[in-house]
Amino acid sequence: MGSKKRSAWQKQKAEFAASLGGMDDLFASENARSQRHDEERAAALRHKACERKNRYASRYEAELTAAECAEHGAPPLHVYRCPYCNGWHLTSKGE
Repeated sequence: MGSKKRSAWQKQKAEFAASLGGMDDLFASENARSQRHDEERAAALRHKACERKNRYASRYEAELTAAECAEHGAPPLHVYRCPYCNGWHLTSKGE
């Protein structure tokens, strides 16, 4: 049976807490994991919304391409300004 002295109990408690690695380490690793997750998600969104699409230098050029696609039987395409590259892209989704 352990000692009933308060100092001995506090020492045992401190040793136990130290063996867990401390809550600061736990919170720091969770924050780092969360930050990595957010960065990966942002990179995936950028890839989907911008990097894998054709970029047009002007709205006019993008609209011309959309019209040419419509002449060849493609579904209606809409033009939008990209928030990532400030270029212009085409989408089949409504405005």
